[in-house]
Amino acid sequence: MTDAAAQGAHRARYRRIVSFAAREFAKIWWFELVLPKLGLSSVSERTRAPRMQRFAKRFHVLAVELGGLMIKVGQFMSSRLDVLPPEITKELEGLQDEVPAVPFTGIRAAAEAELGRPLEEAYAWFDETPVAAASLGQAHRARLSAQDAADTGLGEVVVKVQRPGIDEIVAVDLAALRRVARWAMRVRLVADRVDAPGLVEEFAQTSLEEIDYLHEAASAERFRENFAADPRVSAPEIVWERSTRKVLTLSDVTAIKINDKDALRAAGIDPSEVADVFAEVMFDQVFTHSFVHADPHPGNIFVTPVAASGATGRNFRLTFIDFGMMAEVPDNLRAGLRTLLIAVAGRDSRGLVTAAQEIGVLLPSADTAELERALRALFARFGGMGFAELSTVDPREFTAFADEFGDMVRSLPLQLPENMLLLIRAVSLTSGMCSSLDPAFNVWDAAEPYAGRLLRDESGNLMQDMAQQAMETAAVTYRLPKRIDAIITRVDDGDVTFDTSALERRLDRLEGIARRIGSGVLFAAMLVGGALLVATLPPLGITLICVSALPLLHSVFGGRRSR
Repeated sequence: MTDAAAQGAHRARYRRIVSFAAREFAKIWWFELVLPKLGLSSVSERTRAPRMQRFAKRFHVLAVELGGLMIKVGQFMSSRLDVLPPEITKELEGLQDEVPAVPFTGIRAAAEAELGRPLEEAYAWFDETPVAAASLGQAHRARLSAQDAADTGLGEVVVKVQRPGIDEIVAVDLAALRRVARWAMRVRLVADRVDAPGLVEEFAQTSLEEIDYLHEAASAERFRENFAADPRVSAPEIVWERSTRKVLTLSDVTAIKINDKDALRAAGIDPSEVADVFAEVMFDQVFTHSFVHADPHPGNIFVTPVAASGATGRNFRLTFIDFGMMAEVPDNLRAGLRTLLIAVAGRDSRGLVTAAQEIGVLLPSADTAELERALRALFARFGGMGFAELSTVDPREFTAFADEFGDMVRSLPLQLPENMLLLIRAVSLTSGMCSSLDPAFNVWDAAEPYAGRLLRDESGNLMQDMAQQAMETAAVTYRLPKRIDAIITRVDDGDVTFDTSALERRLDRLEGIARRIGSGVLFAAMLVGGALLVATLPPLGITLICVSALPLLHSVFGGRRSR
């Protein structure tokens, strides 16, 4: 394709995206703004659900025809349960990379241009049939040359090659999306719910990282290092000598797809055990390593049979591939997620709301009373149920509750902090995968032991914080009499000219109160610390609980003698 033809195709692509958005905004404006002003709100409300479904179907067709970022936009929209109605998210949740493979001549030309040599020189063998084709690139099997194999210790590899011209297509798509986002902010119905330009920029950052294969290679190396000592997990090795920004060569780790239950059983592997290990590994990524594979769909996770371990008896490991979409978990977000997990495991509705505020999902203006009530009802009715048990619930009851709860949540002023979108995607894919492997899988059972470990880990920090607070209070209490004496001395010396008799009585009382407050803080610190330590260090925990009676007695009875 000539440069002029390519530019013409890009302009046509841009116009098609923008014109599609313009038509949809016109429909929203007519039904949601004009008709209510004409007294026809009932028409708008009655037709809203089918209109949303038709929009989602039209966008599905557009995305498949255009490919590029449009399929990623559909996947992005399907995960935005916080801002989009279920009629849209449900239609788009199954949207995959439904695009045909690029002819091999185009892949050959792109790979040779990047590697600077013919494929026959770069590899001993290169399969023309792709292993997988996606909207941004496709993968082929290959074999390293004898020299490269000797240098790397690898033989069979997989080579990912970006689609020709994908950089320009991504740039066109992002330009169109930015324009659509500016339009969206002029519609109050949208502007009140979501920062559209912010969402586009978040999506743009993720997409640009995904088409930079050197970034993906660095992420894969980091992931391998995180789990280097963990026999449960592995990841492919990178062949850096045959990798560039648009070509990525890595060891072929193809094994049993994680959702192929028949193949797992044939290999003597229990699918339910795979589900348990998969959930544990994803929890570890969030809370231990703060670096999460955000696209753990079945095509990106293999189950590799291994010799049964004497320590665990496990005869498999999980092999992750495709690290183009990763989520960083900053310290403040991880702390909020810890609180969230512990609250969910404890069925604590108020704790869950507190965690949402700590993470930043709930804006300060949110009225949380109704949310707490809904969460209490949720825990009371469905808390502790696994997916198998939920399937026995009367569908009408479940649907009614879900509709009421969903409407209430969507009415709240919500926002998703940076990287929360990717985490939500990872969690939803993990949950769906585990329940498909084991219909009796219970996410509560998976969360509870992990929450217990987090609570034990945090107990040491809690004890330190309380001890520090007690020491600070004790220090203030220790210095207070000297300060009081200094004030009284100044009064006696005539530096302060007023009657000190009432002041001295009040200062004596203040001194006693301060000492009793200090004793109360010491009592609380010793009691809580002892309770936390009883499970792990019984002698020390019991001793602290017993000794805490001394400051308690002083706090309660210390002031009676002076009354």
